[in-house]
Amino acid sequence: MATLEGNKVELAQVVSRDPEVHSDDLVFAGTRVPVETLVAYLIKSSSIAEFLMDFPTVERWQVESYLEFSPAAIDHLRSDLATTA
Repeated sequence: MATLEGNKVELAQVVSRDPEVHSDDLVFAGTRVPVETLVAYLIKSSSIAEFLMDFPTVERWQVESYLEFSPAAIDHLRSDLATTA
């Protein structure tokens, strides 16, 4: 799994951004799956396994690494869950 202490190449294997791929949205590297889709799944209380079943081009380690790298993603989930509770 990639770590914050690791080099930037590791992060590039987790997510990428390209103007020609999904309107320059942040996507899981090597796919066209936006990371926002994962966040939407988790907000709806779907599991990571459900997300991976629906998007088989994304690897589990990419999801886990993204969540580890991105405290903002976790904060986003917390604030959305707090408003719906």
